[in-house]
Amino acid sequence: MANEHPAPTAHPAASSTQNSHLPIHATPAPSDSIIIPTAMASASLPAPAPGRAELLKAFEESRTGVRGLVESGVSSVPEIFRHPDPYASIPLAPPGVSIPVVDLSLPFPSAAAAAAEAARTWGFFHLVNYHHALPQPTDGGGGGDYPARALAAVRSFNELPPAERAPHYGRTVDGGVIYSTNVDLYNSPAASWRDTIQIMLGPNRRPDLAARIPAVCSAELLEWEARATAAARAVMGLLSEGLGLGPAALEEASCLEGKVMACHYYPHCPEPERTMGIVPHTDPGVLTVLAQDDIGGLQVKHQDEAGRSCWVDVKPVPGALVINVGDLLQIMSNDKYPSVEHRVTMNTREEPRVWIAIFFSPGKRGDSVFYGPLPGLVSSENPPRYRNFTMAEFFGTFFSRDLSSKALIDHFKL
Repeated sequence: MANEHPAPTAHPAASSTQNSHLPIHATPAPSDSIIIPTAMASASLPAPAPGRAELLKAFEESRTGVRGLVESGVSSVPEIFRHPDPYASIPLAPPGVSIPVVDLSLPFPSAAAAAAEAARTWGFFHLVNYHHALPQPTDGGGGGDYPARALAAVRSFNELPPAERAPHYGRTVDGGVIYSTNVDLYNSPAASWRDTIQIMLGPNRRPDLAARIPAVCSAELLEWEARATAAARAVMGLLSEGLGLGPAALEEASCLEGKVMACHYYPHCPEPERTMGIVPHTDPGVLTVLAQDDIGGLQVKHQDEAGRSCWVDVKPVPGALVINVGDLLQIMSNDKYPSVEHRVTMNTREEPRVWIAIFFSPGKRGDSVFYGPLPGLVSSENPPRYRNFTMAEFFGTFFSRDLSSKALIDHFKL
């Protein structure tokens, strides 16, 4: 599938033979094999204890994930999922504090200014009134029933009988679809309480991808992909305009063409204070589009004007998507748009929580394609804060460092 835009102009810091346009989220390695995105990988914790291997092996052999533990009637969180004091340290924000809202029905200049301000100050925002930017659904459904239909389909798959889920369980990425518990299960010292379907949507998309997605949710997820991509295109236009580069800069850098979908299912947890949904981290990509149900649990780290940090609850807003800046966009914007740390807490409700995140990254890759701050943003008065790099180096660095640190960003700083 690899749709590739024409190569952008060379980065000022690169040689005249180096094409420059920027990076991210689940990207094929130099061999073009798919790498799993990791807005969900290991935290900055020590390696798992040796005795943990047997517990992990027994859990994996069940092939039914965290949902299988709940089905078995567990009354406590198994040791492999226990985090030491997971919610200590930074306090919660006072009631009423929330991420900004960007209204896509506003005139373009007003919406662009609002999106740029939200990205600069928070790195996160709710996107409302985005439906008029979306294509008509291809599956016969009405426009207003997405993403609800996709979220319901993910829940339906995860609540199939264990014998029907188990054949899909595994960790091989060659087929473009993975159903598993924690992509870093064997590397992190404490697993998180969730199961995930990951779908590698591009570049190099498999022509038979639809048939490889579980049938109970395939049509709905691919329909949501088309609609979320349209929303991402609109947001990239706003953010590009907010950088003063015109609305097409990020799309021309192929930032819509690399896509990975992560469909998270967070079952009821008997001891929510002992584990996490996702550990604190930043997303490595350009942009993340999140559709969530009405349960909540996402928290964003925010620093106030006095320099004090707190965790801010991102309460679900009916009809809104959550948008966040990734590490690559922080680099591309030369630090104008920060990539902000966030986490997912557990909830005390009986019903499961379901989210669908799509991580966007450039689709044009190769050893001769270099990335760094966008050329229009650097000058003698505003020099680049990051050096150029290839996608292979970027993701090699990403997978060699701790998820919850900013070492990835720091590695490329000048």
